[in-house]
Amino acid sequence: MFKPLMGPPSEFYVGEAEGERIATAQTLDERRTSLLRFCHRGDLPVLTRHFDGSIRYCFLCRCIKPDRAHHCSICGKCILRYDHHCPWTNSCVSYANYKFFILFLGWALVFCTYVAATSLEYFILFWQDVNSSISPGGKFHLLFLFFAAIMFAISVSSLFFYHLYLTGKNRTTLESFRAPIFSNGPQKNGFNIGCKQNFQEIFGKKFLTAIIPIWTTRGDGVHYQVNSLLLGGLQEQQQQQQSGNIRCSK
Repeated sequence: MFKPLMGPPSEFYVGEAEGERIATAQTLDERRTSLLRFCHRGDLPVLTRHFDGSIRYCFLCRCIKPDRAHHCSICGKCILRYDHHCPWTNSCVSYANYKFFILFLGWALVFCTYVAATSLEYFILFWQDVNSSISPGGKFHLLFLFFAAIMFAISVSSLFFYHLYLTGKNRTTLESFRAPIFSNGPQKNGFNIGCKQNFQEIFGKKFLTAIIPIWTTRGDGVHYQVNSLLLGGLQEQQQQQQSGNIRCSK
């Protein structure tokens, strides 16, 4: 959970002069052209777009946002595969620690369930036996332990199973509320490459290494596979643009 956060690689940062040029662009088309030119020059793997169709750019960090990256206002920087900022751990849940976050929830649920299950028998016996020699203070201690375990198990389980659902769909919390936008429009399942592949992208292929807190997450946080239907649409759109450019040149 406390693994250092990962920001965009150096090639995504535009520099002071280029950043000033982008910030002072007179029109949206001028800014869009500058961002597109910078991405082509650096061969940056950027597929997602801003709602106005331009390359996603962070004016605070002066960088092109990689796919699925977002700026965290609390941490003050852009974070790869940003999911959300967790107030309980005071850290961003993101590409660098998403597997560890899910394991944290999963093992916390196991622990709470174990505490509730092992104290249930004594909880029932203590409250059925009115002549018990257990002091009222001892009974209150057991009551608190049992109900605390139950309450934490319920709250943690809802979050745990929700993130398992998101993993199966290959979405972040942010993407579940706001679908990522590609050049051909918003696609909520744009990064969904199949349930099995989605889980392997986060946990790896082996079950034993998936359930222990070691690094098995695939990729580099910048390059992502996209849905085959989306990929076909993007390729078709690119071919149409290229054929249009050829006609214009003629």
